[in-house]
Amino acid sequence: MIILHVFSVLNLQFSIMAFKGRENFGRVGAVLAAAGSAVGLGNIWRFPIETGRNGGAAFVLVYILCVIILGLPVMISEFLIGRSTQANTAAAYRKLSPDTQWKWVGRLGVLTGFLILSYYSVVAGWTVEYAGYALFNTFAGQHDYKVMFNDFAADPFWPVLWLFVFMFVTHVIIVRGVKSGIERVSKILMPTLFLLIMMLVFCSVTLPGSGAGIDFIIHPDFSKIDGMVVLSAMGQAFFSLSIGMGCLCTYASYFRPDTNITRSAINVASIDTMIAIMSGFIIFPAAASAGYTLTAGDVGPSLIFITLPHVFQQAFSGAPILAYIFAVMFYVLLILAALTSTISMHEVITAYLSEEFEMSRKKAARMVTSACAFLGIFCALSFGLLNGFHPMGKTIFDWFDFLSSTILLPFGGMLISLFAGWHLNKKLMYDELTNYGTIRIRYFKILVFILRFVAPIAIGFIFLNETGLFDIFR
Repeated sequence: MIILHVFSVLNLQFSIMAFKGRENFGRVGAVLAAAGSAVGLGNIWRFPIETGRNGGAAFVLVYILCVIILGLPVMISEFLIGRSTQANTAAAYRKLSPDTQWKWVGRLGVLTGFLILSYYSVVAGWTVEYAGYALFNTFAGQHDYKVMFNDFAADPFWPVLWLFVFMFVTHVIIVRGVKSGIERVSKILMPTLFLLIMMLVFCSVTLPGSGAGIDFIIHPDFSKIDGMVVLSAMGQAFFSLSIGMGCLCTYASYFRPDTNITRSAINVASIDTMIAIMSGFIIFPAAASAGYTLTAGDVGPSLIFITLPHVFQQAFSGAPILAYIFAVMFYVLLILAALTSTISMHEVITAYLSEEFEMSRKKAARMVTSACAFLGIFCALSFGLLNGFHPMGKTIFDWFDFLSSTILLPFGGMLISLFAGWHLNKKLMYDELTNYGTIRIRYFKILVFILRFVAPIAIGFIFLNETGLFDIFR
């Protein structure tokens, strides 16, 4: 046993030596950066709506189970693939499976991240505009928030300007590198984001009449759980953790060789889930206090740019100064959540171009920023100048969203689980998860079983549900 332990330690030391020359996250930085990749606007606008549609607390419990059973195994797979190869997501699959078609899994992740960044940055820019509205107390004098949003989104100048601003800030962080850029900013953004959301939760749950909203989240009605609720929970767990777009794999390539992959994945999933649930504790108590019931129309941007400004003004109608503070904090929170996501998606593409085509990081980042900003212009203008252009019934913005979120993300996640479960060398997987025998794990066989059979089937159902095939059963 002593000889085996010494051999394991030597293997880890050789691995550490092999990793020299590539930037690595610190232990805390690795978790915060990866958590920042997972935490985004979807935690704040999609999770509450899915919770509202699917029975409140019962959905939350099913969601947590789905994160554990489905999300964590695929996240662990992306982590070990990235760290074992110390390469961008496209090169990672090529290294692990040379001369096969599996190389396209990584490239698919790069494409998905590229498409999402192009339209996501438009929405991120909207958060800047609305933070300005909150700061100058514009909401207080408004009565029709839908008209307010539609007028802004249709403007040919301001949405494009804020898109450029957001892309520029993201670009500056990426150019500074892994430790001086991504890790340093993550250590500031994530604690600040968490502090803001804690303050917002406190304000919301102490509102008069907020009790109904709190009960909705903490008291489950198990009679509401059916197959559609489970499918919705699986889909939310999958999308919330940023699986399938190469972010987790790319960030893991900057992990130290002695990083505990399992613990890191659990920490990231816990932070992401906690922030999603806390967003529910912001929105539902405030809505209950305002006497507002969230409906099927309060989805995505509609929720945070139309519904919530009205809810905040109503909930704090007796104390306008609190309505002002609450709105400012909320939209600053959205900016931080959006920025952590745009950084991770930008890094996926930048790392790919820099390493695959042997160009400098600055040049690669400039190409990514320019290309995504250019495509983002068309996404931004699809609410105004290009609003009449609806190829196959969808705007340009809607097509980017549909192709990336509905098609490519679940398809990529399915391929990752199949690759890890069936094709990837199991000894390599075990060595990475145990850090060459220095960490004990007891779940390896369960992990492989989930990746081979459970995850691909579950993701297949998610895909069918997202495309609307199961709507006839609702």
